[in-house]
Amino acid sequence: MCLGLSSCASSSGENVNQQRQVVLEMRAKVLDELFVLKPSVEQQIMSAAGYAVFDNTNVNVLLASFGGGYGVVKNNATGAQTYMKMAEVGLGIGAGVKDFRVIFIFHNQAVLDRFVNQGWAFGAQADAAAKAGEKGGAAGGEVTVDNMTIYQITKNGLALQATIKGTKYWPNDELN
Repeated sequence: MCLGLSSCASSSGENVNQQRQVVLEMRAKVLDELFVLKPSVEQQIMSAAGYAVFDNTNVNVLLASFGGGYGVVKNNATGAQTYMKMAEVGLGIGAGVKDFRVIFIFHNQAVLDRFVNQGWAFGAQADAAAKAGEKGGAAGGEVTVDNMTIYQITKNGLALQATIKGTKYWPNDELN
């Protein structure tokens, strides 16, 4: 199921250049949204070693959680962009489907390099979301860990969950 979500939540487009463009447009839209919600983040991103933006869909059914998505990492020092995929699996109590965006800000080069080359992230998550477009509300937020600041923006979904999960991020060989 996790691999299925990963492929469903992939960037659409007929060829590699169109797929890259879809990812870059998603990134621009998400960053614009984040800057409206929290204007100080723009300066934080500009002064960081780099950042990443991911589009993710998560499904939680009783005791299991699965998710997948795509995104891009930008190295501010070199300008290099690494297109990536993601998949997650978790255990916990909950039910629902959630469409959300995750923004990572890497405060040093070693953290950015480790994310691109190793890509694992483990954590616990508890949230509630009931949102469709502009209607509804979602609890998301910001966390800083290991020289990374992570923001989450919920787009659509209905979910109530408390999970312990592992997420794998890896370079998208087709787009890089």
